[in-house]
Amino acid sequence: MTIYHFVGIKGSGMSALAQILHDKGYQVQGSDVEKYFFTQASLEKSNIRILPFNRENIKAGMRVIAGNAFPDTHEEIEEAERLGIPVIRYHAFLGELLDRFTSIAVTGSHGKTSTTGLMAHVIGGAKPTSYLIGDGTGCGVKDAEYFVFEACEYRRHFLAYHPDYAIMTNIDFDHPDYFSSIEDVFSAFQEMAMQVNKAIIAYGDDDYLQKIQAKAPVLYYGFREENDFQARNLQKSPNGTVFDVYVRNHFYANFEIPLYGEHNVLNALSVIALCHYEGVDVEILKDCFKTFKGVKRRFTETMVGGQILVDDYAHHPAEIRATIRAAHQKYPEKSIVAVFQPHTFTRTQTFLQEFGESLSEADKVYLCDIFGSARENHGKLTIEDLQTQIEDAEILHEDDTSPLQLHDDAVILFMGAGDIQKFQLEYEHFLLKQLKKAQ
Repeated sequence: MTIYHFVGIKGSGMSALAQILHDKGYQVQGSDVEKYFFTQASLEKSNIRILPFNRENIKAGMRVIAGNAFPDTHEEIEEAERLGIPVIRYHAFLGELLDRFTSIAVTGSHGKTSTTGLMAHVIGGAKPTSYLIGDGTGCGVKDAEYFVFEACEYRRHFLAYHPDYAIMTNIDFDHPDYFSSIEDVFSAFQEMAMQVNKAIIAYGDDDYLQKIQAKAPVLYYGFREENDFQARNLQKSPNGTVFDVYVRNHFYANFEIPLYGEHNVLNALSVIALCHYEGVDVEILKDCFKTFKGVKRRFTETMVGGQILVDDYAHHPAEIRATIRAAHQKYPEKSIVAVFQPHTFTRTQTFLQEFGESLSEADKVYLCDIFGSARENHGKLTIEDLQTQIEDAEILHEDDTSPLQLHDDAVILFMGAGDIQKFQLEYEHFLLKQLKKAQ
């Protein structure tokens, strides 16, 4: 049997794809750096071999799939080429895989992972569905009819796909190390739109998405009346959100989701629109929404003592604002403390003022050193530059997270796309030690 070898198997997309192939009965292994990543827990649970990078991992007869982060000069890629093994990149391999299913791409500047997870869960309640989520989760279901996957715009990787459907959650300026402007981002989405075969479900309150041209029909969802699918009469509570859905101004159904913040209503609305288009029974939709447990690193909660610690991937000002507002909705009586680690110097510099404004919606802010990328020039920017944008913000160091203990009965949001989790783990260990001493 052919062995599929993944170069960079701990990447969020790569680990999910490896799990899908494993579930389909293929022999899968991979390699990566020896540092721990949260994605490897699922790989280990499936007994998928993870090796340290080494050219000797590559053997004749393998199929080699390489992560987008690794150059052609990587030792394993060079060894594959020496042995005459064609190396296929992650997004190209995924593009080939889609042809076997009714494929649903979920893309957008924000909300991709949460929406992909929700879409997979809900449509999976109606028909066998395989999925690949950007939190590192993947599942290859036997005889799957649908394939739901996250499609990332970074470096225009999503242009490798020609899906049946695309959900487009929004267009915003991000990845300033690659995109030159919001217009550049729009041009990538416009190109992607022309590759969609059956229909595009787009957020209609987004001015850029209103300009999208496509060969397939474009259906709009949002809060405005002119949308094809509109959410009305939102009722927010600490238990979640209830709302009515109108289809072209006619009442369709009332939905209840165990999620918080208007961004999650919009995510749910995009799923409702696609399922309505595919003729999924409304009662199945309602039931599946109620049982959705969320995705990894998106408002993932742990309670320690009297504090609620939240792990969240928010790394753009719009995402930070959405996460803080969701925390205020779920815990209206509690103080909201933001612990934020900026991801890349380029993004921090580009959105310095916007980061300050969004973080200021928390009751207290702690900042961690910028998590830089090897690809960028750091310049003179430091975390203190962001600190000047936020009143009373403090710098938090990994070796002393004790200041967080001052916030009794608070929700502490650990936000970022780097290794912010190490701050949360360090703080959890500190808290547990303090609780043990007190016993």
